[in-house]
Amino acid sequence: MDKQQSVQRDVLLAELERRWRAGFASLAHGDDLPPGQRYRMEGMMESAALLAPGTESDITAAMAVMYMAVFGKTLAQDFGEDWQHFYPFPQIPAMMRRAPVYPSTAD
Repeated sequence: MDKQQSVQRDVLLAELERRWRAGFASLAHGDDLPPGQRYRMEGMMESAALLAPGTESDITAAMAVMYMAVFGKTLAQDFGEDWQHFYPFPQIPAMMRRAPVYPSTAD
């Protein structure tokens, strides 16, 4: 990777970290993360990996650090040790908390 690609990747990763933090914070507060925002983040992750082939695990690790910073627990704690089998790179495990369900009838 040349110097320009390295700078571009660093800018991209900084923006990704900002977006991960905002997206995870939204989910942590019980709000939604619109699919369009998640898909754009996933596309940016893929772009960063294309700038430096073989770095998918580094990008995933950076996302995991941000998840831990926001939620206070690991992706494995929330989604199981094999979470990456269900969410392969560049998918982001971004799930809202289940909404409380209350019966609407007496039966």
